[in-house]
Amino acid sequence: MTTPADPSAAPAGRRAWLRDHSELGVCGMLLALGVLVLTDALTMDVDLTQRGPVGPRTVPLVVGAGLLVVAAALAVDVLRGGRGHAEGGEDVDLSEPADWRTVLLLTGVFLGAAVLIEPAGFPVAGALLFWGAAFALGSRRLDRDPLIAAVLSFVTYAVFDKLLGVPLPGGPLMGAL
Repeated sequence: MTTPADPSAAPAGRRAWLRDHSELGVCGMLLALGVLVLTDALTMDVDLTQRGPVGPRTVPLVVGAGLLVVAAALAVDVLRGGRGHAEGGEDVDLSEPADWRTVLLLTGVFLGAAVLIEPAGFPVAGALLFWGAAFALGSRRLDRDPLIAAVLSFVTYAVFDKLLGVPLPGGPLMGAL
């Protein structure tokens, strides 16, 4: 007479298999991103009277196909037993926990700049972004950092808006100049 298998063994075995093949999640994300890029490229409204063999769909189609190929190759590697290795760089101490304070500060600074870019303009939002990023990453030079951030932001604005012809929102400061 055989005894029935333990019903809790199957979910534990499934969990162990998923833990051992967790890189398949990355494959799924790459697959979804590739399908999204290809769908967007194929439904793009394009002027069909283009000149030359390369049109606006070419790069998205190549990138989308590349994402699908990489997703498939990674999935095959993972299913054959391939494993990703933890980073062992000399500048990374794997025994230290993640610095969530810095991550949250950088996220807040980035979101703040994104909200301010339209009403305040790129020079102001960019200066706050550069200064906030320097502060979040540990710089406490209040005499130097705001000045460097302002100069960097205004130079970036001038290069993109004036020299390269990429229109950036100037905000009230640029309207006065």
